[in-house]
Amino acid sequence: MTHLSRRTLLAATAAGTAAAATTATTAAAAAHPAGRRLRTGFERLQADGYALLDGQRVGIVTNPTGITRDVRHIVDVMHTDDRVDLVAVFGPEHGFRGTAQAGGSEGYYEDPATKLPVYDTYQKSGQALADIFTQSGVDTVVFDIQDVGARFYTYIWTLFDCMQSAALAGKRFVVLDRPNPVTGRNAQGPVLHKEFATFVGREPISQAHGMTVAELARLFNGEYLATPVPLETVLMTGWRRDEFYDASGLPWVPPSPNMPTPETALVYSGTCLFEGTNLSEGRGTTRPFELLGAEGIDRRWAEAANRLGLKGVHFREAYFAPTFSKFQGKTVGGVQVHVHDREEFDPIRTGIGLLITAKQSWSGFAWRPDNWIDKLTGSTQVRTMIDAGAGVDEVVGGWLDELNAFRAVRRKYLAYR
Repeated sequence: MTHLSRRTLLAATAAGTAAAATTATTAAAAAHPAGRRLRTGFERLQADGYALLDGQRVGIVTNPTGITRDVRHIVDVMHTDDRVDLVAVFGPEHGFRGTAQAGGSEGYYEDPATKLPVYDTYQKSGQALADIFTQSGVDTVVFDIQDVGARFYTYIWTLFDCMQSAALAGKRFVVLDRPNPVTGRNAQGPVLHKEFATFVGREPISQAHGMTVAELARLFNGEYLATPVPLETVLMTGWRRDEFYDASGLPWVPPSPNMPTPETALVYSGTCLFEGTNLSEGRGTTRPFELLGAEGIDRRWAEAANRLGLKGVHFREAYFAPTFSKFQGKTVGGVQVHVHDREEFDPIRTGIGLLITAKQSWSGFAWRPDNWIDKLTGSTQVRTMIDAGAGVDEVVGGWLDELNAFRAVRRKYLAYR
């Protein structure tokens, strides 16, 4: 059983009672969706005249998703507002302005539009990142990035690392909330075992966490940070846990180059598992994570996947030629994932079903030699059970005890109905 710490959020933030009061106030405001229009954390911060940042030198961790409803970047907005003293920007994977591909960043530079220094946080943590916060001269670090709801999407671990390093550097930390685009109804999938911790999973949360970034920040502070950071969260108003992104009325900006639409996010927590195999996960196509395949695969995979009778989804025999990544410039065969009922669709069960049927229907199937699949799923369990011939129900059943334990911990930090 994965060990889950039981420290409470109250104990974690005893040094910051004002922060706790702010969190309680914003939680109450978020609980009344009737007659609502969704307002993001940034919208609420701005409407309050940036009072939470008064007298502070501010640095912000953000990327192209940190936008207003009229698609202005919040850095550009804050930079021209005398009510906030914005002095630095911190860029995650893909960079502040989003110019880098997967596994890349933009490095340190001066932003041409604002002349603000942009510091690179990618693959930096602990004291090294704390030193960057100190060097920048900020008093408060703000976080505003759109997440997609999956444990292995790296922005939530940028959040974790920045919180940890802000605590080391003696900085305040403020999280501006945005919707979970695939709903916050429930946690799903296997829970990470700590011995498999990497930048695609630092702590024992489930593969699809069903939380917003502000809720995750509370969870991290209350359960996993050895030294909690003085944390304040500016919650949304008008968001409900059962809503998909299109209900928000917000514009969608791809959080990374291979996350072009909210529909990509819907399948991602399941089909990203194909990064741990020798099949293409659709990078280099217009439908990443919806198109999956390899040389030598034919209609038999789609037929086998459809026979599983998975709810809410059909599989189409598909052929495509990736423009980069695996099988670049080659025509491969495989499937396209078509979600026809997103209320019924279970992305992780679907991902497991696709792995099982790919292995059964294509003799060339192989895991990546470095067993990256274990990092993605959080243990050896999924890989070894599939290799042993387990079916979908058996594989999914193998993680339910750990998942239920995580759900109990998660419940303490949920801020929305």
